[in-house]
Amino acid sequence: MEFDFQWLLMGLPVAFALGWVASRLDLRQIGRARRETPSAYFKGLNLLLNEQQDKAIDAFIEAVQHDPDTAELHFALGNLFRRRGEFERAVRVHEHLLARGDLKAHDRDRARHALAQDFMKAGLIDRAEAAWRALEGTSFDLEARTAQLTLAERSRDWPRAVEVATRLNAGGAIPGAFGARIAHYECERALEADAAGRPQEAEAALARARHAAPAAARPMLLAGQRLWKSGRAAQALAAWDELREQSASGAFLLVAEDYARAAVACGRVPAVRHLLLALLAAHPATELLAALDLLEAAGPDDANAPGPPGCASPAAQPAINRHERWVAQLQRAPSLTAAQQVLASDPKAWGGAGLEALRAAVARAARPVQRYRCAACGFEAQHYFWQCPGCLSWESYPPQRIDALQ
Repeated sequence: MEFDFQWLLMGLPVAFALGWVASRLDLRQIGRARRETPSAYFKGLNLLLNEQQDKAIDAFIEAVQHDPDTAELHFALGNLFRRRGEFERAVRVHEHLLARGDLKAHDRDRARHALAQDFMKAGLIDRAEAAWRALEGTSFDLEARTAQLTLAERSRDWPRAVEVATRLNAGGAIPGAFGARIAHYECERALEADAAGRPQEAEAALARARHAAPAAARPMLLAGQRLWKSGRAAQALAAWDELREQSASGAFLLVAEDYARAAVACGRVPAVRHLLLALLAAHPATELLAALDLLEAAGPDDANAPGPPGCASPAAQPAINRHERWVAQLQRAPSLTAAQQVLASDPKAWGGAGLEALRAAVARAARPVQRYRCAACGFEAQHYFWQCPGCLSWESYPPQRIDALQ
């Protein structure tokens, strides 16, 4: 059978015409999509910048309807829902993204990350935990592990917190960065074990805390407190001496009074008094003064009494006037605590210096609380305003100052 070239000549123009029409239709559709989607997207962005979130959400929903395959629009819409507290709608948007089979691997991880944030904000701890675990090994690995640590802290699951923090400590950008937090977790486990009557577990937890952060203050402080409560005053003093020597955070002030009580029980009043006076000269603190008061209450007989074996007592230091110490503290660092202690003494012992220090301390304490408060919006200021700086109301300030105690 011979091929008729006339049909070929007739078919070529028809095929060309059909191809041209199809290309024009496709280009017109692409152009329409490009015109419609960006306009809706930029409209939503403009509304968002103008803090019109309701209208912005409507614009983004419209954009998603025009182009349901655009992942960025879904992310923008889901984040808006989360910011508004509409967590259920945010979850639906991000779960819709994850259900797509054509989603790229990076976008899939982003969707899981956004979903985990939705669950976190909504307080769905179990689902948030599962979502964060799914992100391990991805580009969000560090954030996922840190979020799991936050969840463990929130639920007070200290074994889980230790597990996650240990992995972060080993694989983090800064080795050992989570050592102090691990020590806190182990201290919490020690407190729980003591409360449940399991002292051996408490001691083991404190040992792990010391291993995780040898210079951490809390394990030393807690070890001394446990020794003091069990009646081992000399060992408690040794633990707190280590805390005092190694801690640069001033955590020793938290146990200064117990330190003085242990010194009285151990018969080391003169040595500890000398030590506390040296600390007070370098770092004036009312906690140290309160500890010195406890030593003074022990009396001269207790102060000079020889200590038991293992608690050597050096020569007693001369007695120092308690009132003078508090007045000197009030002059160095005016505070209501120091003023209260001075006021508790005999007014005849105040003297001119003590009275002047009291006046200065009370004036300094009263200055921040002497404020005017707007009756319209509650804006407070130390100066009287005829027009409120907060709500711009005129003559809304009562002429009488308020007091923080009222």
